[in-house]
Amino acid sequence: MAQALFFDALVAWQRRLGRHHLPWQGTRDPYRVWLSEIMLQQTQVATVRPYYERFVQRFPDVWALAQAEPDEVLAHWSGLGYYSRARHLHACARLVVQEGGRWPGSAAELQRLPGIGASTAAAIAAFCFGERVSILDGNAKRLLARLLAFEGDLAHAPTQRTLWQQAQGLLPENASATDMAAYTQGLMDLGAQICTRSKPRCTECPVAALCLGLAQQRVAELPHKSRRSPRRLEDWWLLLLRRADGAIWLQQRPPRGIWAGLYAPPVLATQQAALQAPPGARAGHAPSLHPVISHSLTHRELRLHLVQWQWAADAPEPVWGPGRWLLSVGQPPVALPAPIRTWLLEHLPPAAGAGTGFEV
Repeated sequence: MAQALFFDALVAWQRRLGRHHLPWQGTRDPYRVWLSEIMLQQTQVATVRPYYERFVQRFPDVWALAQAEPDEVLAHWSGLGYYSRARHLHACARLVVQEGGRWPGSAAELQRLPGIGASTAAAIAAFCFGERVSILDGNAKRLLARLLAFEGDLAHAPTQRTLWQQAQGLLPENASATDMAAYTQGLMDLGAQICTRSKPRCTECPVAALCLGLAQQRVAELPHKSRRSPRRLEDWWLLLLRRADGAIWLQQRPPRGIWAGLYAPPVLATQQAALQAPPGARAGHAPSLHPVISHSLTHRELRLHLVQWQWAADAPEPVWGPGRWLLSVGQPPVALPAPIRTWLLEHLPPAAGAGTGFEV
């Protein structure tokens, strides 16, 4: 395959039919490109868009983000999931500010920052600095594996490196900075809109004539990727301790593990423990059992059992460690796990002002 044919066809298609009106486009500001790339990891564009706009309104540059408290950063991330991204985001911002606010100018240097992997670094370098380097995110892997009829199992890192070398070989030596930006966006757009995981629209593809997978009638089987182990099923019993005014008791999760650093009801290991009246519960009141919530994580499937106890008016603070009463779901949101946030939005009133909803 002549590398220039694919590159030029993709660049031309992106400029004519690709996406051009996303809020993070039209800039070469590394901060905004970096933020969008981190948010878009394993998250759909439609989901990211409102989060991105709120985030840059509160943290318009890397200095504002670096100066923020970790809890506030997590609060603005609440609902996007994969919360380690937010913690790495904050750590990265602080490191960049320590270096005077200057971003590294190459993909290789960008990868040394917290939370920036090889494909994210390539995207920042291509968009902001015009570096001749290929991304290899999920969409690009699928697109290029089909284009090249790539045989390797992309579940394995060495095989991914081989595909990356072939992807790099598709870039012309004289690719300009503007062409590299259009090409990089084109890989993202074509993979998201045309060369989709299921039901790819090959008849609309601008590089269909160059696609070896299509010529061999193997688009449906590519890329090869061995199946992951099934998610482990876990039952979590969550204590919803509720005062007479409707407030719910939340405590901050440990700094490591599932929902690290987020606010959630106390988690108990067994049904027996959850159904035993906790110290401080109103005497003579049985618990209320809410419908089970299913929540999928990368390697686990959680079944969340919500057990509600009424809290006595004269009872001291709950005994499970430091925490706070949540009276309403505020704006900006409290740093909450997505399923807990959804439940609270349905069962607590919205905040009247701009506070967090925590009792002070």
